[in-house]
Amino acid sequence: MTVFGMRKTRKATVESNQLEHSRARAGGLRLGIDLGGTKIELIALARDGTELLRRRLATPQGDYEGTLRAIRSLVQQAETELGARGTVGIGTPGALSRATGKLKNSNSVCLNGRPILEDLQNLLERPVRMANDADCFALSEATDGAAAGMAVVFGVILGTGVGGGIVAHGRLLQGPNAIAGEWGHNPLPWPASEELPGRACYCGKRGCIETFLSGPGLALDYTERSGTRLEGPEIVARAAAGEEACEAALRRYEDRLARSLAHVLNLVDPDAVVLGGGLSRCARWYENVPKLWGKYVFSDRVDTRLLPPRHGDSSGVRGAAWLWGR
Repeated sequence: MTVFGMRKTRKATVESNQLEHSRARAGGLRLGIDLGGTKIELIALARDGTELLRRRLATPQGDYEGTLRAIRSLVQQAETELGARGTVGIGTPGALSRATGKLKNSNSVCLNGRPILEDLQNLLERPVRMANDADCFALSEATDGAAAGMAVVFGVILGTGVGGGIVAHGRLLQGPNAIAGEWGHNPLPWPASEELPGRACYCGKRGCIETFLSGPGLALDYTERSGTRLEGPEIVARAAAGEEACEAALRRYEDRLARSLAHVLNLVDPDAVVLGGGLSRCARWYENVPKLWGKYVFSDRVDTRLLPPRHGDSSGVRGAAWLWGR
């Protein structure tokens, strides 16, 4: 046998052993699905949180039935490969209406007004649990992420939009209106005169937190002051290089983030706030915002911790798997 042939054989043996090991751990199999606008991602977790496999497919654009079939394909592929049947949890950018049981507020508009939970349960022939993607993020970071072991956790998405979720004593809070944690559509608190009446929001109101703290909100704030257009990551990079206009934009953002989170602290009093989404990668938030929020929080001392996510971009899909618990 050639050396090359030996290497191929050894590689195949290692891969086979890894697959058998994964199958052996799949007894408490948890399947999580992140249903995004451009991709559908599946993760398979063992009961202890070990990742067994990860797969993804492009989201069929504008095709409701095609989206359902893609989810079924991912589930079937994972279960065949692992030799076990699992629970299925799904994170979506929208939420299930308690009034109709149908999806609402999804940016994949072909899903809105459709009984997606019922259809998937019929297609997969099992119960399915579904939650908003920000809720899934919060559950992930509270279960085995940055805030693992903490009693009350507020998970935040700072990205194209601003979302949030609340986990208390290991349980995701999902109220009668399916909006627990949706802080992004409250008004920016303690606004300065130049922040009034506030920017128009797609929800129909003005001055929503999302219009200031989302990625587009940060970019627009910089544009309004400087007359030029930069996206969030470039603003952060230029501020680090000493560009004053970018530094000023980040200082305004930090103060607005501190004010907005202070409202959450006054209402929920969480042990930790974990930031997710693209803007969570800015390291300065974690040092500067806790220095600012104390003057807005109704307490003599603030012990809440502001934390970056442990699982990063994987948190949402992991949280979907944890909708069935550990």
